[in-house]
Amino acid sequence: MLYLFNLIIFYILKLMRFLSFHVNSFWYKVTKKGRSSIIEKITEQNREKQVENALVLFISMEKRDETNPEILERAIVEIVKITSQLKITNIVIIPFAHLFGKLSALEFAFESFKSIESVLKTQGFSVSRLPFGWFNELEMKAKGHPLSRISRKIR
Repeated sequence: MLYLFNLIIFYILKLMRFLSFHVNSFWYKVTKKGRSSIIEKITEQNREKQVENALVLFISMEKRDETNPEILERAIVEIVKITSQLKITNIVIIPFAHLFGKLSALEFAFESFKSIESVLKTQGFSVSRLPFGWFNELEMKAKGHPLSRISRKIR
């Protein structure tokens, strides 16, 4: 019985998570390198950005996601569903290692964020992704309706 309980807890806790906010406005500015061994190159296009009426996603990739080839597809379906409900096309992706669980390998997380961005762009969304491996100054003004704050666990 204890084994089954531990297996269930393992299953529940090891998955991709994201926290989303529907915002009037979102702004970020890269401030300094993080402790990650993967540091994405900073350019004029990704150093600082302002986005209006967007879905801001704080996403955490977890260890279990590495063995689940469908995880990114499921996450994208969920993101598209939320944007459809909100009737918006602007999306901001924030790599966020602070949503619990055992984190995936950095390479997997980095490639996953780029894949999510790429697929959403091919579906007609305007997507901004904060640079991987950096600390950022953030400013956002979240809306106050029932769907303005949503969290998801993608299995």
